[in-house]
Amino acid sequence: MSGTGRTVSPPRPGWDVRGLALFAIPVLLLAGIIALFLLTDGAGLNVEPAAPLESMTVEQTILRPGEIELHLRNTGPQAMTLSTAIVNNAVWPFSIEPGETLPRFGQATIRLVYPWVAGEPYSLKLFTGNSVAFETEIPAAAETTPPAGWNLLRFTLIGLYVGVIPVLLGICWFPALRRTGQRMFILLMALTVGLLVFLGIDATREALEIAQGLGGPFQGVGLVGMGIIVTFLLLDAITRWQAGVGRGEADQRLTLAFMIAAGIGLHNLGEGLAIGASYRVGEAALGTFLVIGFIIQNITEGLGIIAPVVKDQPGVRRLVWLGLIGGAPAILGAWIGGFTSSAPLAALFLAIGAGAVFGVTYEVAKLIQRQTSKQPMPLTVFAGITSGMLLLYVTGFLVK
Repeated sequence: MSGTGRTVSPPRPGWDVRGLALFAIPVLLLAGIIALFLLTDGAGLNVEPAAPLESMTVEQTILRPGEIELHLRNTGPQAMTLSTAIVNNAVWPFSIEPGETLPRFGQATIRLVYPWVAGEPYSLKLFTGNSVAFETEIPAAAETTPPAGWNLLRFTLIGLYVGVIPVLLGICWFPALRRTGQRMFILLMALTVGLLVFLGIDATREALEIAQGLGGPFQGVGLVGMGIIVTFLLLDAITRWQAGVGRGEADQRLTLAFMIAAGIGLHNLGEGLAIGASYRVGEAALGTFLVIGFIIQNITEGLGIIAPVVKDQPGVRRLVWLGLIGGAPAILGAWIGGFTSSAPLAALFLAIGAGAVFGVTYEVAKLIQRQTSKQPMPLTVFAGITSGMLLLYVTGFLVK
């Protein structure tokens, strides 16, 4: 009842014509304000930039015998025209498709007939019509790997070596771990937390490094943050939904193991991207070094995947599936990194991997809290987390 004695009815649920109109009014008013601002030349200020606002990213560099090819994208707010190309301080003729003028977000391909020498470094500068320079480096020239059938097989084998085989070998510790007691179970879970925290931090660092090289419109840091947060919240929502359907503790532990495998799999996707890109740009020695390092490092990931189910009997088939989910994405990453070059996609993949790892870490931490509610084991948890992070830190010396 109101002060005048009239009854105020609550708003009716759902959308009707009146509700849509009330929602649209502020939007229409906002559009009118923007139109007024544009018609009055920015409220009469009409400020012009002192220098041209031009920005460009080199998305891919391809080397063929006697030819250098650059794939460009205009990431500035206005169209730009390319006028000059300089290779190692020498002006060099070039051809460009589809044309010298790139609209906003427009792409172009530059080809330079240049007698590059394998193993030599090269510096390339591109100038626009407004004399704005953009530079890219080729640390050691080598012919770019073409996406042929045999190369696809080679990248598949690299993914197997890096992801599938070491993760499955780590899962082979399952029979030995089943002989452990409650304290060892908590130690393994804490070890898993340490592994996941280190992987999540490392993936975030790599994603931010790539994001720094993206053009302004791609909003690299925001893209990374969105990938991490959205993935974390999605995993949390899935976990809460599964807990609400009344599944047993063994099923929940198996689900957690699959979540850990998925999180690690997304992280291995990023590792595959790095290795494939190393081979694609000709840094075969670096690629080989990364493969050996990741093989040694990733066997510990199999240990983290099976930690939640050491008390149960998931069966060989499920253990194999856990290993494939955790390791097989490295194959897809090697394909993407070896045959394409998309910095925004790489940053997003790494961010999703980091978000998944952090989300799984949160779920494992909750499981540890439930298991130690009656018998706290603070030193065991501390030792496990510290050991997990140190384990990846030490094995990281073989990768970085």
